[in-house]
Amino acid sequence: MDLNLVGKRALVTGSSSGLGEAVAKMLAAEGAAVVVHGRDKDRTERVADEIRAAGGSATTALGDLAHDGEAGDVARAAAEHGPVDILVNNAGFYRHLGWSEATPEEWLSTYDINVVSGVRMIRHLVPPMRERGWGRVVTIGGGLASQPMDTHPQYNATLAARHNLAVSLARELKGTGVTSNVVSPGAVLVDSVKDLLTGIAPARGWGETWEEIERNSVEALIPNDQERFGEPREIAAAVAYLCSEHAQYVSGATLRVDGGVIRSAF
Repeated sequence: MDLNLVGKRALVTGSSSGLGEAVAKMLAAEGAAVVVHGRDKDRTERVADEIRAAGGSATTALGDLAHDGEAGDVARAAAEHGPVDILVNNAGFYRHLGWSEATPEEWLSTYDINVVSGVRMIRHLVPPMRERGWGRVVTIGGGLASQPMDTHPQYNATLAARHNLAVSLARELKGTGVTSNVVSPGAVLVDSVKDLLTGIAPARGWGETWEEIERNSVEALIPNDQERFGEPREIAAAVAYLCSEHAQYVSGATLRVDGGVIRSAF
């Protein structure tokens, strides 16, 4: 399927590794000119170099989106070679804390990084999309928005806020040709997740080999219909669809890509 992304420019925040990297590479493979964003220059340049080596188009934008000034710098860098048509708000952060460890300061910091940073980019980049009559905003959410765990409550709450703001934005953009949607992944097997599981496996009796750890951790933490973790490319494919011409009639929607972790029909 041709997603008609040739000639479109896409900024993927937090794309110097993990899920954001997979999204950036898939959009580039579909013909979009991608702006790779990160805070670490070497990691960000690595992803851009790999996209270019594969025949794609990529530039970089460096900055911490938790600060107004740096967020503005990222937006300007992203638009330096042409207007941004697609914004993928992927950047996020959390620490594994319980209720007793998650202080009010931790809640505020997590909210600023995970929610307000996306708002900053929306305010910079969506008004020009509205003026041109075409644009895509895709927010990366997660199943913990609707089915929170008892741990890292500060993170669960920010995911719910990300889902909410994306739908509110869709209502605001009524009739403009710009859509706003959410892709809601389940547990995705990026390097940081694998490292975490390997680290906690001995205490939980999940085994010693990765095959044992993966099987037992899925059963214990994220039982789902596919009985496995998701792969970054599977989430990236959902993002690419929502960025395409084929998804013009999809707005204010949440597309779950979680193997069936969330049990609700709605």
